[in-house]
This record gives sequence, structure tokens and C-alpha cells, in this order.
Amino acid sequence: MWITQSSNLISKFLSPAVQLWLRSQVDQVETLQIKIQGSDRQILGGYLPGVLLNSDRAIYQGLHLGQVQLTGENIRINIGQVLKGKPLQLLEAIRISGEIHLSATDLQASLPSALLADGFKELLISLLEHQQVSDPVQQLNAYEITWHSASLAESCFILQGVLTHDQVTSDLKIQANLELISPQLLKLSSVTIEGMPECDKYCLEELQVDLGSDVAINTFKVEADKIVCQGELLIRP
Repeated sequence: MWITQSSNLISKFLSPAVQLWLRSQVDQVETLQIKIQGSDRQILGGYLPGVLLNSDRAIYQGLHLGQVQLTGENIRINIGQVLKGKPLQLLEAIRISGEIHLSATDLQASLPSALLADGFKELLISLLEHQQVSDPVQQLNAYEITWHSASLAESCFILQGVLTHDQVTSDLKIQANLELISPQLLKLSSVTIEGMPECDKYCLEELQVDLGSDVAINTFKVEADKIVCQGELLIRP
């Protein structure tokens, strides 16, 4: 059974603490709903059998997320400190599962985020490595890249920006099809890049991106107006 405000322990101590902790993890959130599963005895022992979270219009490290539905299980927290008014902390790594919807508008608004910037940089490094460019990281550091447009099509994304090198600017464009081939692997196919000297007007048939062992994606869909991602993520204390 999901307990919300029916338990005095949860209504008085835990729900506000969880809300505060979650809000501290995001830059902004429009709506945030939490349901906590467990008896008072389990919770007093610092054990939460399950937590269900729903949020709308959340911003996490500059990444705009439209709809988020997450479930976490077997969570251990510092309940003793929480009951004394201290911030909530995870005591062990937990694996959460859920679904995230990212609209084309959200993606555009997320372009300034460090998370996307790092992801795009890793993509460019992979492309330069495939071109056998020596020290691609150093080469990229010589450029100033500003992304200004991200758009979606069926199974495809288009990224556009400006590249500046030695006070000379040029338009930069990357286009690729996206497909999930395993829980930890994304495949980019028909990759085209324009505006980068090392691989201008270059077309790459296929490039695989390793998402890492902390991620397990079950569904990844790129549609004309949104990205839908469903899977699991390991959260570490």
C-alpha cells in the first residue's frame, strides 16, 4: 500500500524532508508529488521499501524535463538525523526506474546546460577519433563552440551552432539518426557534420555511444516533437 499523509510519522517528518531533499537536487520544479511505501517501524529503522515520484517542468542542472515518473526501491536513509531536523542523505546506492519525456521545446531550452554541453563534446571527440585526429580533446579546446538550435525528427536529431577559431566563425551542423541497440549502447547512424575543419561535410555510417554501467535503458524513442526514455539509473550517495 502506498502511504502518503495517512501516517503521522510521514506527514510530520519524512515527506517534508524528502520534498526538501528532492527540491535541493533540481534548479526548479513546477509540481512535485511523492508517495512513500512502508510501515512506521520500517521507516524508523531508516528503510523505505519504495518511493514513487511524479514531477512536471523540472530543471536539473540546466536540463529541462517535461514529465518525470520515477520509482525507487530498498532505500536506506539517515532517519536519525532527519528526525532531528538534519538534511536527508542516502546511505547506500539505489537503482531507480522510470520514464522521462523531453519535448523539442525542452531540448532547445536545455542547450546552455553543462550536461548537454559535455554530451555534445564527447560526441565531437568520438567523431574526431573516428577521423584519426591526434589529440581530439586538445583540438576541440582550440575551438569555441556555441550551440543555438536543436530540433527533432522521427528517429533523428539536428544540432546547429557556431564554431569560432582564430577569430573566424563558421556554421556548425550535426545530424544523425538515433537508435537504442542495448541497455547501455546508443547507435548513431547516417551521421553528417558540416563546419568543422577536420571533418567538414563528413558522413559517418555508424557510431556507437557507451552510456556506462550505471545506466540501463529499456526504451528510447525520438519522435518529431519529443524524446521518450524509459529505463533504470544507479544513484550513488
